Amino acid sequence: MDRGEQREVERPSRLVQRRKRLWGLAGAVLTLAVVSLLSLAVGSRPVPFAELLDTFRAYDPLDDRHLVIWELRVPRTIVAILAGLALGIAGAVMQAITRNPLAEPGLLGINAGAATAVIIGIAAFHLTAMIQYVWFAFVGAGLAGIAVFILGQAHETGTNPVRLVLAGAGLSVMLGSLTGIIMLNAPPEVVDDFRHWWAGSIEGRSFDVAGILAIAVTVGLAVALFISRDLNAVALGRDLGEALGVRLGRTWVLACLTVMLLAGAATAATGPIGFVGLVAPHAARLATGPDYRWLLPFSALFAAILLLCADIAGRVVVAPAEVAAGIVALLVGGPFFVAVVRRYRLARL
Repeated sequence: MDRGEQREVERPSRLVQRRKRLWGLAGAVLTLAVVSLLSLAVGSRPVPFAELLDTFRAYDPLDDRHLVIWELRVPRTIVAILAGLALGIAGAVMQAITRNPLAEPGLLGINAGAATAVIIGIAAFHLTAMIQYVWFAFVGAGLAGIAVFILGQAHETGTNPVRLVLAGAGLSVMLGSLTGIIMLNAPPEVVDDFRHWWAGSIEGRSFDVAGILAIAVTVGLAVALFISRDLNAVALGRDLGEALGVRLGRTWVLACLTVMLLAGAATAATGPIGFVGLVAPHAARLATGPDYRWLLPFSALFAAILLLCADIAGRVVVAPAEVAAGIVALLVGGPFFVAVVRRYRLARL
């Protein structure tokens, strides 16, 4: 078989694969839409779907059900979706640039750095609005990422996953202790306002928070998709990446800025939520393969679905009380983390 005939055979297979990926992407979007409707309907006070339609067709501010849906559940659902998108993209990008299947913002201390910086801003400077302390989250996420990458030598291609994960775990413990000290010595109103935030609760989030998070997700996703081809090369290793003509320095800088932006904004909006950025990229690889041009949008959608499902589950498990979405995500992600460790056996990549 000559090259021309081989190309003719490969072309239909690529079209079939592309069609499957598009159908998979459409299925993920549809699933997210269904889960979003459940998020609007499910809670301590269930709302029939007919009432949901009435809320959007003829909103009545005097109807308490309409108020619950529009003022509480709609912004909460939007924030959960956007935070999930951010964590999914950040996790996929981190796994590419570190070539580490265990990399994600929570495990590598990025979320802990953002959370500690936010608590410092709140306790020391009396910041109360997200537009104020989100900048602390960006700085905290960036500094934590730099520290982990240096301690774990993540700049070396083929870095040892054990070293990187241990560096992230150690930094998370240290930052968690620092945060605890600050919280214990903070005024009671600070502790009361942010104890739910620290657990990863999405309850009570507003449209203002959703707007800021939407900007961060839009910019982060655009940059991630811009470097998606380069991420494919970087994931193969430094030598192969350079042989393919990829500017590794530029890709590293853009990837790190993307993770800092997305993880910082998500943490500022919802608190530190772990494992979502780990589970989603692995699930996406099963659906679409290792191509980051497709892996990034799949990871984002899967993470949004996962976080929104965790938030819904938290509302019904101990109803009428609630369990924070971050705690539910930990319960789901913990066994998955163990499974990933056993699968890869923490071997050098």
